[in-house]
Amino acid sequence: MNLVYNIQDKPKFPQLLVFAFQQVLAILAATIAVPTIIGNGMSQSAALFGAGVGTLVYQLFTRFKSPVYLGSSFAFLGSMSAAFAGATSAAAGHVGLIIGAFMAGLVYVIIAIIIKLVGVQWVNKLMPPVVIGPTVAIIGLSLAGNAVGDLKTGRVVGCSPYVALICGLITLFAVIMFSVYGKKMMKLIPFVLGILVGYVVATIFTVIGIFTDNAALQVIDFSVFANMTILKMPEYTFLQLGEGIQAVDPAFIATVAVAYVPVAFVVFAEHIADHKNLSSIIGKDLLEEPGLHRTLLGDGVGSMAGAFFGGCPNTTYGESVGCVAITRNASVITITTAAIMCMVISFFGPFVTFLASIPNCVMGGVCTALYGFIAVSGLKMVQKVDLGQSKNLFVVSTILITGIGGLSVSFGKVTLTSIACALILGIIVNLVVGKAKEE
Repeated sequence: MNLVYNIQDKPKFPQLLVFAFQQVLAILAATIAVPTIIGNGMSQSAALFGAGVGTLVYQLFTRFKSPVYLGSSFAFLGSMSAAFAGATSAAAGHVGLIIGAFMAGLVYVIIAIIIKLVGVQWVNKLMPPVVIGPTVAIIGLSLAGNAVGDLKTGRVVGCSPYVALICGLITLFAVIMFSVYGKKMMKLIPFVLGILVGYVVATIFTVIGIFTDNAALQVIDFSVFANMTILKMPEYTFLQLGEGIQAVDPAFIATVAVAYVPVAFVVFAEHIADHKNLSSIIGKDLLEEPGLHRTLLGDGVGSMAGAFFGGCPNTTYGESVGCVAITRNASVITITTAAIMCMVISFFGPFVTFLASIPNCVMGGVCTALYGFIAVSGLKMVQKVDLGQSKNLFVVSTILITGIGGLSVSFGKVTLTSIACALILGIIVNLVVGKAKEE
C-alpha cells in the first residue's frame, strides 16, 4: 500500500492532533464497551486511561516501530466475570482483575522469551499466508453482525430502526466520499468527518423528535449530559487494592488463574494475526522488526499496566488497523498521541460524555468500513496463494467456514473463540496436507 505517512513520519502538529483524534474515535466504542458489559463498578474513563497507558508501554517495548493501538480485550470478558463471581466483594473482584491481567501478561512474557531464544521462523512456517490470510479475513467478517446491528440502533429506547439506519448509512457514505473524493486533509480524516456528519443528522432527527414528542425520531440521548461534571478523576482499579486485597486467598487466586491463563494463549494467536495483517498493509514484517518478542512483551506488559488502571487486559485492535489501512497513515507518533489523548480526555467529563453519546448507528456506519477493510486485508493475503491447488483450497475453506459460522468451544470458564478455533483448525489442516504433491 502506498502510505501517506510511514511509520517514522511526523505530521505537522495541528494535523497530528486530528489524526490522533480519529484513532480515538475508531477504538472508543469497543474500549469502553468492555467495562460497560462487566459492570460491578468498572469505569469507562478508567478503561480509556488504561488503554492509553497500555499503548504507551507497547510503544516503548517496540521502540516506536509498530503502529499498534491496544484497547480493552473482549476475549477476557468471561475471565473478568469469573473474577467477580469468585470474589467475596466488589473490591476483591477488582483486585482479581489486576491479578488476572498480570497472570495473562506473564504468559506473553514467557512466550516472548522463548521466541527470543528460538527465533520467529517457526511462526511463519506454522502460519503461512494460506493460514493467516483467511484468519485475518474472518476477524473482520466475524464483526460484521456487530456493525449491522449498530446500524439499526439509536441511543433512545423507541428510536425507529429505519431512522437509525438512515443516520448510519449517511455516515458510511460520508466516510466513503471523504476518503475517495476528499482533497488532501479530508482523505486523511474520513472517520472524523463522517462521524460529525452522522452526528449532525442524528441531532436534527432527535430535535424534531423532541419537539413533536415522537420517540421514533430520537436517536441521541442528550440526558447523559445532565449530570456531567467538568473535571473528574477516573475510578482507577488499583484504588480498590487497600480494601480488596484483604479478601484475596489462595483459592481465589487459583480461580482467577484458571480463568485468565488459558485465554492468554488464545489471544496470542490473534496477536499474531493482527500483526501479520498490519504488516501486509504497511509493507514491513513486524514479526521481524521490531520482532515478535518485542510486540509480545509490549502487549503483555501493556495489559498489566492497563488493567492496573482500568481493570481490562488490553489487546491489539482491528479498528485501529482498519483506520491505518483506510487513511494510509501508519505514523507511530499518531498512535502515541492518540494514547496520550485518551489519558487526558478521561479526566474531562464533557468530552467523555460527548464521545459516549455518539449513537450506535453512527459508529455502525464507520465500523462497516473499518471491519470491511480488515476482511479485505486478509483476502489480499490469500491472493498470493495458489487456490488451484486442492490442499490450499481445503485450508482456506476450513478457516472461512468455521470462522464465519462461529465455531467456538468451551472448557469450563475458558472459551476458544471462533477466530482461535478457525486458526487452530487451519494450522492442523495445513500440516496434514502441506506435504502433498503439487497438482
